[in-house]
Amino acid sequence: MPRLLIVHHTPSPSTASLLEAVVDGATDDAIEGVEVVTRPALTCPDVDVLEADAYVLGTPANIGYMSGALKHFFDRVYYPCLHTTQRRPYGLFVHGNEDTEGAVRAVSAIAKGLGWEPARAPVTVLGSPERADLEACWELGATVAAGLTIR
Repeated sequence: MPRLLIVHHTPSPSTASLLEAVVDGATDDAIEGVEVVTRPALTCPDVDVLEADAYVLGTPANIGYMSGALKHFFDRVYYPCLHTTQRRPYGLFVHGNEDTEGAVRAVSAIAKGLGWEPARAPVTVLGSPERADLEACWELGATVAAGLTIR
């Protein structure tokens, strides 16, 4: 069964609500035959990355960059996963209070270095998430998960 791994650092209520929407989309009843695994960035082992077929990453934008927790995740898994996980799809959601561009750029650069391919454009949210933001995160989760059913 294909596996979607959602790796996140969601310390605030805003990022947590985005994560919930992603998980809801990925586990929608219309998507069958995909196992969804959710792990905090600080504790996600490299074996989970190696066993997954696709990824969704979530982070706040902290001072123009991804969270230290997500960066730590990448530092731990980069070399163990470098050659094994190439060409796997990924999605990204980022929450910021002022700017998300630096965080998106940093995550995209590392994912590109790993050889991961974006399944769709990142979802970026500034300020308190509104209904459209939550719907975009739901669609992100559903898109990445549904993509595994046709691979």
